[in-house]
Amino acid sequence: MTASVVPARRHAWLRGFLPAQLLAGRRERLYGCLGAGIGLLLTELVSRAALGSAIPWFIAPMGASAVLLFAVPSSPLAQPWSILAGNLVSAIIGVACARYIADPGLAASVAGALAIAAMFQLRCLHPPGGAVAITAVLGGPAIQALGFQFVLWPVLANSLLLLGVALLFNNALQRRYPHLPTDSANPHHTRDPLPSERRAFNQQDLHQALASFGEVLDVSEDDLAAIFTAAEQQAQKRRFGAIRCGDIMSRDVVSIQPEASLQQAWNKLAHHKVKALPVIDAAGRLQGLVSLHDFFLPHHQVTGVPHAARLDGQVADIMSQPARSLQATQPISELALAFSDGGMHHMPVIDADGQLCGMITQSDLIAVLFKQ
Repeated sequence: MTASVVPARRHAWLRGFLPAQLLAGRRERLYGCLGAGIGLLLTELVSRAALGSAIPWFIAPMGASAVLLFAVPSSPLAQPWSILAGNLVSAIIGVACARYIADPGLAASVAGALAIAAMFQLRCLHPPGGAVAITAVLGGPAIQALGFQFVLWPVLANSLLLLGVALLFNNALQRRYPHLPTDSANPHHTRDPLPSERRAFNQQDLHQALASFGEVLDVSEDDLAAIFTAAEQQAQKRRFGAIRCGDIMSRDVVSIQPEASLQQAWNKLAHHKVKALPVIDAAGRLQGLVSLHDFFLPHHQVTGVPHAARLDGQVADIMSQPARSLQATQPISELALAFSDGGMHHMPVIDADGQLCGMITQSDLIAVLFKQ
């Protein structure tokens, strides 16, 4: 090993002691502080009113739980099962170690180790659980006098109350909690992965890579896959950002109005050999979209039995609304998910006033990507 390699490795190792950059914005930081304060205050007040002050009604590990539930609610370590089962099983182990191991130091060490092992096994890893186990051992005579009653209160009572506040607070601020992966169901109801997931690596590759990594990461596998997908989309925007929807759209768009008859719409589709018509009002503003598919849907029926094309009535009776659209100034990368995962085949293009100015099909997008 050369002499220059050793200082470089030492420098890289020392850099690990420096704080990593936090990507949370000011609003998320404020939410974390405010939520933790409200959660801890309400938990303490309710616990004291319910349990009285003669016994310990509030334990310090709840402060650590509050950090997770309010500052990083998307963490796998902060989910409802983690806080409830993690704190509960840790309390049981802590009380058992305090009762059957005479030496407090040894009892606390064994309790912490066994609590982590149990949380791993039960898939409820929650860092404050280790503090709960040690509190059961070293919490003092009042806690030791409670015995296994300590598991129910204050541990379970505190955990339930804090979790309840977290559910109300996070959802009131439109934070996904419990944090579930984004629904990525195939719109065609088949087992095939979505087109955006048919990349150089798939979910199984990611699972195997995480397994070989061997360390616990504070991010779920589904969230990690979503981050990779978002990064790929950002790369597409950088690559194709100079091409706008207005550059590739058809401008001489065949459209129809809501009050037109279905027979008129059907004739237009057949004459122009297109599969969808944008529906506009008298001022040219986009109102919806009518496609060949809409003519065969069982509108206003309970059963899903297909029938012959419906040609009686008006376009407004069967059109899809509101119609998704893009503006002419938006980059074509915005079309990717709509045409792939979203299952769309046509994208109306509107101007700043909401008036229809063009139409983009999958063929238009394929053509420009092929040229690139």
